[in-house]
Amino acid sequence: MKIEHRRNEEDQGPTMTIKPRKIFAGIATLALATSTMACAQTQEHPTPVASTQAPASDVELGAPALWRVADDDTTIYVFGTVHALPDDIDWYSGPVKTALDSSETLVTEIDMSPAALANVPAIVQQTAILPEGTTLRSLMTDDQRATYEAALAKLGIQPGALDRFEPWFATLQISQIAFAAAGFTGENGTEKVLDRTVGDRAGRDALETIEMQLAIFDELPQDAQIDYLVETAEGVDQIGPMLQTMIDEWAAGDVDDLGAILNEAFKADPVLANRLLYSRNANWATWIDDRLDQPGTIFMAVGAGHMAGDQKLQDKLAERGIKMVRIQ
Repeated sequence: MKIEHRRNEEDQGPTMTIKPRKIFAGIATLALATSTMACAQTQEHPTPVASTQAPASDVELGAPALWRVADDDTTIYVFGTVHALPDDIDWYSGPVKTALDSSETLVTEIDMSPAALANVPAIVQQTAILPEGTTLRSLMTDDQRATYEAALAKLGIQPGALDRFEPWFATLQISQIAFAAAGFTGENGTEKVLDRTVGDRAGRDALETIEMQLAIFDELPQDAQIDYLVETAEGVDQIGPMLQTMIDEWAAGDVDDLGAILNEAFKADPVLANRLLYSRNANWATWIDDRLDQPGTIFMAVGAGHMAGDQKLQDKLAERGIKMVRIQ
């Protein structure tokens, strides 16, 4: 099936000729391949934070969106990222470069340092391996297994290659392989580029841990994990095109259309949507609120999907009386 990105008669945003569940499989592994929720904290008396930047409606589209939160002695730039990109998108320039150059700390979803990422295999070994004597395909019905193996064949993967992994991790692996086959790699992803660009010039901070991000999938019931895997397998041909569609929206700075895609996708699984996006947005709003109590300039780089659609980060900040204003 072909993905169509078009306006309908009422101009309500992009529509897709694939089912929302299939769209969701692509979205979840776009900006949330290693994602989780963290417990949101509440604040009884929000304190408004002033901003003198232009409203989003006055910002000309044509580049990935950049926001700013500020008070008298603190500035936090918030940049929406894509975790896997081709190598021919020039996004690091203009206000984004200026903002990063002026920042003392780069904040990402997880620690992106080589030392931290070197721990990923050990963490996967602890969380994503099935018990001895159990294989991934043994958990499936005959029909599910046939769908899964057909998807592996399309990607050039042997049928038993992922047998030792839990369904959620196999889903992420299939998606990442599909991304790579379509020319999108994590090394070109926004966070990796930012981390390499900053080098030793600025400090680092992270909103979550690798374990926290993996836990959102690992803690899903096994049946839900298998459903997610099979749906991803059914739509494996659309993973690359879906990512391209979202990259196009991201590169153009079209947050409204990106939000329309997210809203449609998350209708299929609001519980997982809450864990992947909504609760994490609330938690990050708490982090920003707390960080405003310390002077300095911060560059915060998080998945672009967190600034689009329902219950986006801007909404969670507004609940605390904090204004996040788009500057690109």
